Amino acid sequence: MSSLRDSIAPLESDLKASPPRFSVYHDLPFAILRYDPADEWELRREIKLLATRLEAAGRQVHILPMSQLLWDALDQVRAKDDDEGLEAVIALEKERGYVEAQRQVTTYLSSNQWVPLWDLLASRLAAIDPENSVVFLTRAAAMAPGIFHMSMLLDKMHGKTRVPTILFYPGSIEGTTGLRFMDLKDRDALGNYRVKIYG
Repeated sequence: MSSLRDSIAPLESDLKASPPRFSVYHDLPFAILRYDPADEWELRREIKLLATRLEAAGRQVHILPMSQLLWDALDQVRAKDDDEGLEAVIALEKERGYVEAQRQVTTYLSSNQWVPLWDLLASRLAAIDPENSVVFLTRAAAMAPGIFHMSMLLDKMHGKTRVPTILFYPGSIEGTTGLRFMDLKDRDALGNYRVKIYG
């Protein structure tokens, strides 16, 4: 298994190219850097170092934690309906258990009635100049174990942004494209990401 630095090196090279070389589709300017979930703290350090090197090469780096998107979505749900949002999820978990609470959060993040995660991400990316910027989507573990599938997020982002974006994906890989989120053994390894995978 290669180290994080070995995985980051080809990504860094592709990000420093002009234009960046990591994107497979011009209307889906995403790539994935896969890492072992146990390496989360090391990854956070390496991301800061990578951002510094990219900024020295003239790129603007924006770090966007998925955990922040999750909390922002729950806040927006509450703003739409006082009876919904985080407090409602907490009450639901106490009454009916974690699985039901997780289902409710998934509904919030995937329904047009509430705050689709892809729309929230697209609105954040809309404020960023795609010409010399790169976005790092970090802390995807906030969506574990089954709050939201990263494959669905990437699928829904097709055509919604031109900003080069890297999803830092905690999980294992099977073959060249099969990713298992958080290395959860009860999860199938999905291979329909349609983006370049590093690591």
